[in-house]
Amino acid sequence: MTTLLQINTSLFGDTGQSSRLSDQFVALWQAREPGTIVIKRDLARDPVPHLTAERFQAFLARAAERSAAQQAVVEYSDQLIEELRRAHVIALGLPMYNFGVPSTLRAYFDHVARAGVTFRYTANGAEGLLAGKKAFVLATRGGKHAGTASDSPTAYVRQFLGFLGIKDVEFVYAEGLALGETQKNDALGDASVRLQYLAQARPLAA
Repeated sequence: MTTLLQINTSLFGDTGQSSRLSDQFVALWQAREPGTIVIKRDLARDPVPHLTAERFQAFLARAAERSAAQQAVVEYSDQLIEELRRAHVIALGLPMYNFGVPSTLRAYFDHVARAGVTFRYTANGAEGLLAGKKAFVLATRGGKHAGTASDSPTAYVRQFLGFLGIKDVEFVYAEGLALGETQKNDALGDASVRLQYLAQARPLAA
């Protein structure tokens, strides 16, 4: 049975365009695999705290030496990581804000990147410990950035997921959403067609 982790990051919650695309993808996937278990994490509704020195020290402290506050931080991080670990498929709604990813997504990434838990250092460099998953990134932008120097979110998200061992990553773009209704509707329509293909035709990685 497939487990799908849906991560929405739009400031506008369920009404954001990236959230709507991720909802559409999840519905299509469930139609393909009716028994799919869906875990939904909305970072607008339940934002992950930004990383502070105190929270980072909690990750570094030995388990037997953690304070109650530090233990709570670690348990919260463990919950986020367990959702990722359980997931076979990840659907990430990704708007672009000021040429970057939402700050809540960066905070989430900071809480799931833990040495010895989701990655480890080896003689050959870092090795991700969450391999064997498939990620679909539903990227929405007001302007047009894909394939240009301004598209830093694509490289960043791909690199971070790869760092955790998630190397099978598919991006679906809906761009130019602020460039008029015709452009917006065309972009969302094209993204919808792409989602239907990906949800129904792409097999899961072995």
